[in-house]
Amino acid sequence: MDRIPICREGYEKITAELEDLKSQRPGIIQAIKEAREEGDLSENAGYHAARERQGMLEARITYINSHMPLFDMIELDNLSGEFATFGATVVVEDMDTEETRKFLLLGPDDADHKNGSISVLSPMGRAIMGKEVGDEVVVDAPRGKIDYEIMSVEFLGSKGCNIK
Repeated sequence: MDRIPICREGYEKITAELEDLKSQRPGIIQAIKEAREEGDLSENAGYHAARERQGMLEARITYINSHMPLFDMIELDNLSGEFATFGATVVVEDMDTEETRKFLLLGPDDADHKNGSISVLSPMGRAIMGKEVGDEVVVDAPRGKIDYEIMSVEFLGSKGCNIK
């Protein structure tokens, strides 16, 4: 697998999440132990719930651990340019509705569309990578193809990480 771009803030967040997940292990193990002591496991809802929580926890820990060596941490404060790339804050305008959208391009493990960032691997991210102001792109969205125009490309550094 190729390297995975991630900003310092995203790396710190995922590292903290990993530590938090690992700290939850003893509590889940204890819950499983206590549920086992209740007897018949076939109808023990507490046991099955604790095992499911354990499975989800371990899956997330495994996912993060497998990606950590692939992360390519990129300092947002060191980026600049005219083209939409990782770390760029981009404003696009829907050419039909004239509605504008603003977002920060990040890697798949630190992008959070609720906070104004999208992955460079998302349909929108892929469509605008390498484009500059004035370029037109077509994005395949669930509602169909949408035509956008790139209105601005800025590199705001780490202060741009919390756009909304």
